[in-house]
Amino acid sequence: MPKDNIIAGIDVGTSKVAVVAAQSHEGVVSILGVASVAHSGVRKGVVTDPEEVVSAISAVLEEIEKMSGMPVGHAYIGVNGSHVEAQPANGVVTISKPMAEIQSDDVDRVIEAARTVALPQNRELIHVFPHHFVVDSQEEIRDPIGMTGVRLEVHSLIVSASASALRSLMRVVEQAGVESDGVVFAPLASAKALTTKKQREGGVVLIDIGASTTSMAVYEEGELLHCASIPIGSAHITSDLALGLRTNLDIADSIKLKYGTVMSDKIRDSETINLSVLDPAEDERVPRKQVAEIIEARVLEIFQRVRQELSKVSRDGLLPAGAVFTGGGSELDGLTELARHQLRLPATIGFPSAKISGMLDKVDNPIYATGVGLVLWGYEEQEQQRGSWRANLGKLGGVFDQFRGILRNFTN
Repeated sequence: MPKDNIIAGIDVGTSKVAVVAAQSHEGVVSILGVASVAHSGVRKGVVTDPEEVVSAISAVLEEIEKMSGMPVGHAYIGVNGSHVEAQPANGVVTISKPMAEIQSDDVDRVIEAARTVALPQNRELIHVFPHHFVVDSQEEIRDPIGMTGVRLEVHSLIVSASASALRSLMRVVEQAGVESDGVVFAPLASAKALTTKKQREGGVVLIDIGASTTSMAVYEEGELLHCASIPIGSAHITSDLALGLRTNLDIADSIKLKYGTVMSDKIRDSETINLSVLDPAEDERVPRKQVAEIIEARVLEIFQRVRQELSKVSRDGLLPAGAVFTGGGSELDGLTELARHQLRLPATIGFPSAKISGMLDKVDNPIYATGVGLVLWGYEEQEQQRGSWRANLGKLGGVFDQFRGILRNFTN
C-alpha cells in the first residue's frame, strides 16, 4: 500500500472528469474529497483533445488537494467506451508434478495461458476473470489447489481495450502528474460501489447511462458473466431534442434536465413548455408530450441494446436482483418504471452500498459512482495482495499488477 495511504479514483468521462480521494484506516474507507470538472475532450471513451483533458484533470486534482490537504500523485483510472470488449478465454497446462497436489504455481501458469489468448495487435488486455477450473475430467471447480491430476484448465472472461485509446488516456493522466495504480473498466468499478454481494450472487446488471455510452456489467453467483459498452448515451437524447424541437443544444439539454421524462403516456396533451423560461431570447412553447416521446424513443433503443447484450449470456429477463442504474441518464424521470416493463426486471437507482464514511451527501451523486468504485476497488486490491491467488486475480476485486508497467510504458 502506498506510504501516504491515499486511494484515489479518476473517472475521465465524455463530459466530465470526476475524482474521488479516500484514506483507509482499520478497514474503514473515509472519503476525503470529491470534485468534477466539465470538458469536451473525450468522444465515446477516446481522448480527442489531450490538452483540454489534462487541464480538466489538473483542475480537479487542485480542488481535491484543497479539500483533503493532500496531493493526489497516484490513482486508479477508469476506462470506458465502445472500444472496450469482453470475450471468453480458456487456458490449459500440464500440472508440474502429475498426480501430485496442484499448487498455486500451477494456477498461475494456467491463468497466464488464458491471458496469452491471441488478441489483435491493436488490443490491450486489462482484466482476466477466472470463472471455473477443470482438473482432468472434473469440471466446475472453483479452487483447484490441493487437488490431484494431470491436466488443469481454466475458463475465464477477458476484457480488452483499444491499445491506442488506452495509450492516449494514460498519457493525459501522466501529463497531469498522476501515476497509475491500475486500470479498471468503469462499469465494473461502479458495480463495486453500487451493488451488494447478495445482488451479485443472485444475478444483477449494473447499467451506467453516460453522456456518449451506456456501459453494463452482468453478475451471477458472484462472478462477472458479461460486460459491454453501448455507443448510445444521454447526449444522444439532447441531440434528438435539438433536432425534433428545432432548437439549440443548450436549450435542448436544459429541457431534458428540467422537464424530461420517459413516460410519455403520463403527459397530458395540453401541457407545454415555455422556452423563454430557459432562454429569454426564445418565445415559443413546445408540447411536453412531444419532448417525452423523443426521450422515450431513445431510451427504448438503449434498453433494446441492453437486452441484446443480456441475450448473449442467456440472461434477458432472468436476473433476480434486477437492474441497478447509474450515470447522468439515470436521473430521467420514470426511468426505472419504464425499465421494469421493457427489461422485465426489477429496477432501481444505485447508491453506494459499501461501508464508506465521509462526504456521503456528495458521493450519492451518480457522477461519482465510478470514482467511489475505483477507490473501493483499489482498497480491496491492496488488502488482497496479502491474500489468496484468486483474490488477486479478479472476480470483482483485482486489477493485474503486471499491466501497470505496460500501461505506464504507453506514455513513454
